[in-house]
Amino acid sequence: FAGCGSKEASDMAAVKKAGKIVVGITDYAPMDYLDENGQWTGFDAEFARLFAEELGVECEFYVIADWGKKFIELETKQIDAVWNGMTITDEAKLNSSVSDPYVINAQVVVMKADAIANYPDAASLNGLTIAVENGSAGLDVANGLEGVTVVPLQDQGAALMEAAAGTADACIIDITMAYAMTGEGTNYADLAPGLSLSEELYGVSFRKDSDLTAAFNAFMAKIKADGTLQALADKYSLTLAN
Repeated sequence: FAGCGSKEASDMAAVKKAGKIVVGITDYAPMDYLDENGQWTGFDAEFARLFAEELGVECEFYVIADWGKKFIELETKQIDAVWNGMTITDEAKLNSSVSDPYVINAQVVVMKADAIANYPDAASLNGLTIAVENGSAGLDVANGLEGVTVVPLQDQGAALMEAAAGTADACIIDITMAYAMTGEGTNYADLAPGLSLSEELYGVSFRKDSDLTAAFNAFMAKIKADGTLQALADKYSLTLAN
């Protein structure tokens, strides 16, 4: 993607020339996860493919190994977009061109279901060890809590595993993932979401000054208006942003 972001070649032109848009993700149900055939699916994966189709290019998924370095991957043109249930933060706005919001999210405490009732507010978490994804909104929330030991890990899945194994008392993850991955019929049947600590919005990050941002916003407005995006949100039990 040489020349992306320069006056000689816009991101849109570079993506069309390459015949693909490279979308940075992590394994994070219900936004992006592997189906039984080993193909990426989920709300964001389907949404990204729809946008790629609109552009007339293929959609290629690239796993961001360290979520804390997502904007470096973007800036160095390893990827063209960060599109994985990314919370719109000041950091995101500083380091990228962020789209209009598309889904409402919250950071919630997840722990053993039989212990949830003992932790009704933030103060009650004092003394706990809490696992979080490094570079995430969950980390920001955890760092704002008093008296907790914060354990930053590679991704939200790893944070869930720590809570399930008992090596952490709890984890703080996105509510979208918490409801998809815990409770009866899941791999984490004995875990449950409890206290909600913050409400936020998801957006897509493109490079600074990228012309893909406006193109995406226009496309999103179009499929919101015709009901396509609402149907996709209903499929994955998500709430669209206004």
